Amino acid sequence: MEPIRFLFGIHIHQPVGNFDHVVRDHVDRVYLPLLKRLAERDLLPASLHISGPLLDWMTRNDRALMDLTGRLVADGRVELLLSGYDEPVLAALTREDRLEQVARMRDALRREFGAEGETLWLTERVWEPDLPAELARAGVKSVLVDDRHFLVSGFRREELYAPHRTEADGRSLTLFPIEERLRYLVPFRPPEETAEHLRELRRNGARMAVLADDGEKFGGWPGTWEWVWENGWMDRYVDTMTRLLESGDVILSTPAEARVAIPSAGLAYLPSASYLEMEGWALPPGGARRLHRLEVQLGEERMKGPDAPLLRGSHWRNFFVKYPESNRMHKKMMSLSALSRFRGDPPAARRAIGRAQCNDAYWHGVFGGLYLKHLRDAVWANLAEAEAILREGEPLRARWEDTDGDGHLEILITSPNFSAVVSPHRGGALEEYILFRTGRNEASVLTRRLEAYHLPPLESGDEDDLGAGYAAAMATRWEASDPTPAASASAPETTTEGGMASIHDIERGIQLGELPPMDADDRALFVDRVLPGTLTLESYRTGRYEPLHSWARTSMQASIATPGGSVEITLKDPDGLMEKRFRFDPRGGLIVSYRWDVEAFPPDALFAPEVSLAGNLDLRPAPVVDRWVYPVMTVSKSERGLDETPQGMSETILFPIGLGGGRIDAGPG
Repeated sequence: MEPIRFLFGIHIHQPVGNFDHVVRDHVDRVYLPLLKRLAERDLLPASLHISGPLLDWMTRNDRALMDLTGRLVADGRVELLLSGYDEPVLAALTREDRLEQVARMRDALRREFGAEGETLWLTERVWEPDLPAELARAGVKSVLVDDRHFLVSGFRREELYAPHRTEADGRSLTLFPIEERLRYLVPFRPPEETAEHLRELRRNGARMAVLADDGEKFGGWPGTWEWVWENGWMDRYVDTMTRLLESGDVILSTPAEARVAIPSAGLAYLPSASYLEMEGWALPPGGARRLHRLEVQLGEERMKGPDAPLLRGSHWRNFFVKYPESNRMHKKMMSLSALSRFRGDPPAARRAIGRAQCNDAYWHGVFGGLYLKHLRDAVWANLAEAEAILREGEPLRARWEDTDGDGHLEILITSPNFSAVVSPHRGGALEEYILFRTGRNEASVLTRRLEAYHLPPLESGDEDDLGAGYAAAMATRWEASDPTPAASASAPETTTEGGMASIHDIERGIQLGELPPMDADDRALFVDRVLPGTLTLESYRTGRYEPLHSWARTSMQASIATPGGSVEITLKDPDGLMEKRFRFDPRGGLIVSYRWDVEAFPPDALFAPEVSLAGNLDLRPAPVVDRWVYPVMTVSKSERGLDETPQGMSETILFPIGLGGGRIDAGPG
């Protein structure tokens, strides 16, 4: 028997906007030691993907890893992988932007390492059927995808130990299936299990086995540094692999070598897909519960069999449906990218738009940084930088536009100093307010919403359709008793018999003792309600209340005027209960004024605009009245288990109802 070719690939990445100390810690404690050890023990060749944001950081701060990589590339011991430079999900970009992102990575590999990239690391392994055409145009010869992409198409697992070919629009490339089993073995199980698995594959006639996964699993994820380095997994792994090489069971290979050495197993057309967990994370809570219920009913044994891949979640783009905050960032990025093309692509604007395409802040699961405010802030800061360049010399203006693609028209206000979006169908809420000089979207505060993992896990025999816990939680969202319940969560296990728990084992072990607070309405600036005079701040901040009236979901009648060089937007409640007026000046100064029907509400009621702030916007009410202020905190899962994360501040201005009107000044004075 010929040796089996083992294609070992490492993907290392840090998102745009991540904290400097986090990046440095990963470079010093994980990435550099891993590559050094593989080089010292000659467990090469291997393939390596370094994302553009990480390359940028290393260029500015520490070139040790780049220098080592350069030497190994020059010696032919490492094949560097392409991707979109800023680590975007390519499927979420326009064709032009996809080509540009891959071209920029190709240029960087040539410039920094003298390398010609041929194989592409597909970010989050998000595949769409039209990708081959653009990737082939960009010079890509092969792509690493999950074996799941084949299995959901009906392929048998034993067919996936050789490369396949695919095409679109008459352009073709090679596909390498990454084996899920190897991703869970390395490094979470003893190395001897990996060795035996590779021997068994060889005995069964497999020509190759592909492992390409996150480098962070070798010391960056919780518990992995102790397991991999302190407890000796890495030492055992290099010894075990060395014996496999010496016995002739295995040879190490790069994708470029395997593409030439191994005949194609034939044609494959893959559907829209990602890895198993990602497809589940993209589902809304009710859908996630239904999917999990089906998995429980099928049973563990059947879920390990060939039928399991046919049971699927949603596609990555569904995060834009699940999280409007993600969708607004994405649609803003797409709009500015188109404007940049129209304006001749000023290099600084184009570069900022590229950074804003970094995938992490657009989605959420165990990974994904949507819940991390500093990553969302980085996206908005880059969008603000690009827009400031692209709007230079424009007048202040307002126009109707469906800014988020949901079929409802918003009012977009722009000038060389700011941009804003007013949503009439959300009661005239201000969904976006960016002062270019601060680089911050003041409205970028994540809504506290129910996630499927907030609920108790389903057990075998549970018959509820959506899950009783989900249905009850949606009906009684205000009954949470503690605004900070993360401490009551049970800690997931990080060790298993003979190995350590994988990140997804940890995910399955997450259990929350009680529901966190949830918001009845999506957060924005100037979400207007009338509150009972007896309501307390404690009940308000935990969501345990019912307003006397809310305009959060009222479709308002809106008009635009331009008095005295300003933009004025007037919004009227169709029932005549309230009128709201925004006035923007060219610098971004904002005045919001209200009139309401005093007779429609109890005399002790409070007219209460809630302003969810990502920064420190100064709100100046007139007349001066009381306000409620509290931090907006979310409870979300991560690779550490459950995190309580600050998202911004809620400021609610409390106008006594008898005033009949009021005003709030905001923005630059």
